[in-house]
Amino acid sequence: MSSTTIEKLLTAEEFAKLPDPVDGSKQELVRGVVITMPPPSFVHGIVQVNVCFALKTYAKKTHSGRVTVESGVITEERPDTVRGPDVAFWSFKRLPADQVPTVYANVPADLCVEVISPGNTREKMNRKVREYFARGVLQVWVVDPDSRTVTIYQQPGEGRVLWDESTITAEDILPGFSCPIAEFFQLDQ
Repeated sequence: MSSTTIEKLLTAEEFAKLPDPVDGSKQELVRGVVITMPPPSFVHGIVQVNVCFALKTYAKKTHSGRVTVESGVITEERPDTVRGPDVAFWSFKRLPADQVPTVYANVPADLCVEVISPGNTREKMNRKVREYFARGVLQVWVVDPDSRTVTIYQQPGEGRVLWDESTITAEDILPGFSCPIAEFFQLDQ
């Protein structure tokens, strides 16, 4: 007689209550199942901070929104998926300044940024991009430290690649924002 084990799918609320992994790994919830990823590389962390710094400087200067790093974003429900974009920006139009979520925001971010890690496959990254847009995110940037490029998506499947000698802008969601892409990849700061 054989037995089958049925795995209990977690909700976003249950996932939020899990303790942080002791080894520093990163976790996401994908259709109710916890997925564990190794901690990001050193270069990944530097690039992530550089992108965050550019967006945080913009948000502070314009008083237009808030920036988070690896904060959970619910992309699907029943079963729940909670992604942790490397960087995200919420405008105060979408998430007013007086509303600070304690766990996950109940509204989609304006911008989600993913920095490619060695463990990311193109398929996994495409899935995340589709999930963000399905949830209502307005723009997604995929930052690739190896090729020193940023692919800007305003809808799934149609990305515009900018090389490190370009300047990134996002007038439709970040009016007045401008940053040389090379600054995202500066490792000596």
